[in-house]
Amino acid sequence: MTRLHQTSTIITLLGAFLAFVFSINPSLAQNDDPDLWSDLRDDAFGENRTVLEEDGTVVLEAPYRAEDASIVPITIRIPARIAPKVRTLTLFVEKNPMPMVAKLTYGKGAGLGERVLKTRIRINMYSNVRAVIELQDGTLHMATKFVKASGGCSAAAMKDADEALASLGKIKVRTFSTKQKTSQSKPRTREAQVMVRHPNYSGMQMNPLTGLYIPAKYITEMVVSQGEALIFKMEGGISLSEDPNFRFTYSATGTGPLHATAKDSDGNIFKTQVKDAQI
Repeated sequence: MTRLHQTSTIITLLGAFLAFVFSINPSLAQNDDPDLWSDLRDDAFGENRTVLEEDGTVVLEAPYRAEDASIVPITIRIPARIAPKVRTLTLFVEKNPMPMVAKLTYGKGAGLGERVLKTRIRINMYSNVRAVIELQDGTLHMATKFVKASGGCSAAAMKDADEALASLGKIKVRTFSTKQKTSQSKPRTREAQVMVRHPNYSGMQMNPLTGLYIPAKYITEMVVSQGEALIFKMEGGISLSEDPNFRFTYSATGTGPLHATAKDSDGNIFKTQVKDAQI
């Protein structure tokens, strides 16, 4: 068994256990652990790293109370003055079974204007959601929102298994114009959206026909570029919602088609490309 499949199996078993525990006593999902974030921070960035909080370097938008815990909308904004200095952006849901939702490593194709990322995530219990950027000089900056949501990782899939597998891996890319301008009234960035048809099974969802937990199967990687210029490379996990999608800004001065490649935990690779939008 490969390490990747071992990880998926562990997530499935852990998810089943947590779903059982929280169904018996939901109050357990709301207990605070003061050391939780410090442990996550050290695992993700190394020990004794200082994280500057709420200094305006990164802005996180999230609902205080989610309408649907399995598709919670998240928006992250990085001001134009900071955007060219950003090396990575990492999104966490502290109390999810797999806390790191996604880590994006940016390339030159990301552009020089305000950097915006929108996506949808799962939240399994009341939790802090944290967006952390690392700058080229190694400094870390963070924005945090507390979101009231529960059951997002164990919520039933929106499609049945046959339907999900039939459309597995289909990628759609949409491009948009933008109102973001320079002083010369030229666009600094454009906007696009990448959507991947994939159930992104968390390992905590039950098959209603068999009564068994569905093994974890999720998008682990996505690479988006324009021509030869990397916009971002994303590492993901089970905390991304079903049919993962990202709406993002990128350079308005780049040329060539937009390329999107995704890979899942079973090793499947999906690709597409589209001509760029006209501005």
